[in-house]
Amino acid sequence: MGAVPLSLLLPVLLQLCINPAVSSGEDDYTWMQKKMPLLYEKQTVPLRVSSFSAEPLFELNGTCGIECQRGFPEPSLEALQEMLSYETMYENGTRTLTSVTLQEFELTTRNASSSSTSRRKREVYGPDTRFTISDKQYSMKYPFSTAVKISTGCTGVLISPRHVLTAAHCIHDGTDYIRGAEKLSVGVLRDKKKGGKRRRGKGRKEEGETEGVEVETGEKKRERKSKGRKSRSKRSVAGGKPTFRWTRVKKTQLPKGWFKGVSERAEADYDYCVLELKKKQKVAHMELGIITSVKKLPASRIHFSGFDDDRPGNLVYRFCSVSDESNELMYQQCDAKPGASGAGVYVRLKEPGKRKWKRKVIGVFTGHQWVKVNGEQQDYNVAVRITPLKFAQICSWVHGDSSMCHNT
Repeated sequence: MGAVPLSLLLPVLLQLCINPAVSSGEDDYTWMQKKMPLLYEKQTVPLRVSSFSAEPLFELNGTCGIECQRGFPEPSLEALQEMLSYETMYENGTRTLTSVTLQEFELTTRNASSSSTSRRKREVYGPDTRFTISDKQYSMKYPFSTAVKISTGCTGVLISPRHVLTAAHCIHDGTDYIRGAEKLSVGVLRDKKKGGKRRRGKGRKEEGETEGVEVETGEKKRERKSKGRKSRSKRSVAGGKPTFRWTRVKKTQLPKGWFKGVSERAEADYDYCVLELKKKQKVAHMELGIITSVKKLPASRIHFSGFDDDRPGNLVYRFCSVSDESNELMYQQCDAKPGASGAGVYVRLKEPGKRKWKRKVIGVFTGHQWVKVNGEQQDYNVAVRITPLKFAQICSWVHGDSSMCHNT
């Protein structure tokens, strides 16, 4: 960035993200129109209540790399149906396992090709290119406002007024649900001004909703009292930092392909899940989209925002080019820290036959992962791609009817 102050550069970059200009030749880049396969429920059986004993996962070890994935044979229809069968956990801790059947789906040879490069461990590649969206002037605007915080420490993205897409490892380690998942909540960015004045005493809270509370230490409390009411009022306005509206999760659904021992394939391919909230959210959401190859996009560029651990209380935005891709995963050098896992990876393309441009979620950022490359452990920042099969499954979870998910 040279001598250009970040305070001057940031608003320009964020404005380009919110309303990017259309460059010459972009008319060739449109969202694909395609008939999606249909997922139908076959059988649902009850399971015992989870013990919620697993430890949170911060990185996945032993994930199959691109070379390894190319060596796998095309999965059979039976294997795909096994992987796309799913588990549902309800608010009271009860669980069910639902098997599915696929219809109107043809097995095709996948031919994603790319070159692989080995890397040493790094979550930030060179100069840190992340942008902290600390001002509500930007964080409350679309697409940043679609990012939500998961109570287990991850990020998610609103894909409907009531559904959040995030990474499966944010709530489950492949064997059991992690500690804290039994009381799962989602924090949606909110503007204090829009919420009106808060009543003191017995304030009535809406069902399934709690207010975010900032813990005040004794030192901060003494400092606040010493500065007086005028100073307090000034500080509350100057920062402009948004707060969260916390809503409990009603239902959690994740694919069986994420479970260890179900498949010889890497669990990372199915590192995604959907959370259904108890209360609809009034902020805009982002739809799902499918693209055949990220490398064919302008500059192979993807975007996502998350709540990185090293910048607590702030939304962090970044964009970068995808350096490698397979049929299931995107390998990139987006700077990220733990906490951003589960963020919705999106791109902006043109609507078919229209002059309208639209952002859609094409993947889930799963964070820093160790993978096997040429027999050695290497590391990548990885995102799971939304494929037609995953689109059909996630869409059926959201709508409860697969027939509503036949078209992109």
